[in-house]
Amino acid sequence: MRTLKVLTAGVLAAGLLAGCGLGTAGGYVRSGELAGPVADVNLDGASIAVGSKDFTEQAILGKMMVILTQSAGADTQDLTNVPGSQSVRQAMLQGIMDFQWEYTGTAWITYLGNVDPIVDEQEQFDAVQEADAEFDLHWVQPSAVNNTYAMMMTRERSEELGVTAMSDLAELDESDLTYCIAAEFASRNDGFEPMLEHYGIPPASAEQRRMMDQGATFQATANGECTFGQTTATDGRIPALDLVVLEDDEAYFPKYNLSGVIGEELYAEYPQLEELVIPLTERLDNETMAELNARVDVDGEEPGDVAWDFLVEEGYLVDE
Repeated sequence: MRTLKVLTAGVLAAGLLAGCGLGTAGGYVRSGELAGPVADVNLDGASIAVGSKDFTEQAILGKMMVILTQSAGADTQDLTNVPGSQSVRQAMLQGIMDFQWEYTGTAWITYLGNVDPIVDEQEQFDAVQEADAEFDLHWVQPSAVNNTYAMMMTRERSEELGVTAMSDLAELDESDLTYCIAAEFASRNDGFEPMLEHYGIPPASAEQRRMMDQGATFQATANGECTFGQTTATDGRIPALDLVVLEDDEAYFPKYNLSGVIGEELYAEYPQLEELVIPLTERLDNETMAELNARVDVDGEEPGDVAWDFLVEEGYLVDE
């Protein structure tokens, strides 16, 4: 039955990804000899489709799991770099993907439809874990990485306007309230318009907002195309472009702690897969993740190479 599921999932994946115009970051990824805390993990006989969303952090993390599962003996399908949270979510629910890295806030607000986030990180994780069990998804313990949404601006404009926190925006002239945002952030119920309402900031007209790819908000903000740009907390381009992140002083944004998510059927058959995930979640934090992201977004390295180097340097792999 597991073989039949894998074959069926492969056909479905091809149809879903091609039919929706979705690309993946497949291709050659090296394998090595497992070492350190993951040395004894054996996934011989397992067939695992590893997925990720289409931004740098997800690509790096996805490649880490592709490398680790292959190195543990699994037949791994690389479905990393799929555009859009909802596409990846549906692929997990349909069994097209068996593993992904996800964020607790995204699941709680966007997938599960809750309005109010849970302030305590562990309680937020516990609530998501319990709710998603009904969808046959197993959440592994969360990491310290909290890749929450945030708003950024240039250091020069921050000093000029006296803005350091989100609540300061409500006091600005509307001519200064211009935004560079991505489509997904604009459409989320924990995103742009609810953020303005929460902080008592006037609604943004079409002329005040510029819609662009998520990765373009950094340079656009740095170039002065808008006063405020959307970002996430672990992005390496923030320090590289001398941008500053505004304090979320009224705790609007949910916690977005990073966790591994495994399809329940695969987890029941190969519970040792969790033993590959936990050592990573215990090691990763915002500072480390921002450094890895910067190697791709600032230095131009490939996500797979950054993932490989990290795993070797941290002692999870022996470079053969």
